[in-house]
Amino acid sequence: MRIGLFILLVCSSLSAQYQTLFQSGDLGYECFRIPAIVGSGSKLYAFAEGRKGGCGDFGDVDILLRTSSDGGQSWTEPQVVVDNGSLQAGNPTPVIDLLNPEYPEGRLMLFYNTGTQSEWETRSGNGRRKAFYKFSSDLGLSWSEPIDISNEVHFDRFSTKEFKDARTFALGPGHAVQLAMSSKKGRIYLPANHSLGDPQENFADYRSYGIYSDDFGKTWEVSEDLPVPSSNEAMAVELPDNELLLLIRLQNNSDRSKMIARSLDNGTSWKEYHLVPELTSPVCQSSIIYSPESDDLYHLGPASTEKRENLTLWRSTDRGRSWKALDIVESSFAAYSDIIQLSNTELGILYESEDYHKIIYKRIAIKPTD
Repeated sequence: MRIGLFILLVCSSLSAQYQTLFQSGDLGYECFRIPAIVGSGSKLYAFAEGRKGGCGDFGDVDILLRTSSDGGQSWTEPQVVVDNGSLQAGNPTPVIDLLNPEYPEGRLMLFYNTGTQSEWETRSGNGRRKAFYKFSSDLGLSWSEPIDISNEVHFDRFSTKEFKDARTFALGPGHAVQLAMSSKKGRIYLPANHSLGDPQENFADYRSYGIYSDDFGKTWEVSEDLPVPSSNEAMAVELPDNELLLLIRLQNNSDRSKMIARSLDNGTSWKEYHLVPELTSPVCQSSIIYSPESDDLYHLGPASTEKRENLTLWRSTDRGRSWKALDIVESSFAAYSDIIQLSNTELGILYESEDYHKIIYKRIAIKPTD
């Protein structure tokens, strides 16, 4: 029988309540943004962009990693895992590949994109965005050389596979997924978005879509575009029965809410898509995760139509068709986030706080009661 009432409890340990993993000024970075977190067992991997010239999206941007071997109680010092010289390497989108027989102990994969000019310049037909991944088979201690998958997933004027006049391009951000319950078990799936053709009013040139690999990253395919103008950053979640959801940011925020797209073929095409009025949004990325034990979805994002604030945890008991707010995690400024299930009764969240001055990790217990 489904337990009807859930009480949200923050873990009693002070260190578990509030840990600053990245802070402005550390290691010479003026700003840290775009958190992402994945894990397996007690091992956690927390990523963020380190921005050297301020908090702007474009510039000298690296990707850094901190790891934990005790479920988030303590963390290693930050290490730079991607450095694109004086240019941008961003949108960390990690996943742990646990199903590749070549890596029986699993491997950590980090996907990201690079850029040579600002988003506006790229939308206008200048500059170039590319997609890469690196992997680690020793728990993040060492990393492979970057593997360029741009030609297979981003169809710009440089593509030899297909041409769509795609211009901007971004992955995720936040954790990707490896399908484990479906007929495509092992598929690595990442949300992406691109702009198509010249810039349009209200960001109508943007479209969300997905990229995926059925051979553990050797080759790549793309889903159909979501036919929704201004669909942008997204996060994917696998459900049973070959179902996959995208939680989507709409860049034109006239409806001031998130959108969910539903696929019944493991993310290849989109059966339906709809606004979710309960999930209010001030034009901001947010995060989602599925708990197979309880058949619940959890969503974390700012519950506001105007400002990035009131970071709230929602729960859906009907696979994303309706949502109920459980608790406000952070009432003041909070923006991008990621979420991980630590156990049947505990979540870990990683989010931007204090006007982008900090990226904070918290553990939250979900305790069922009669």
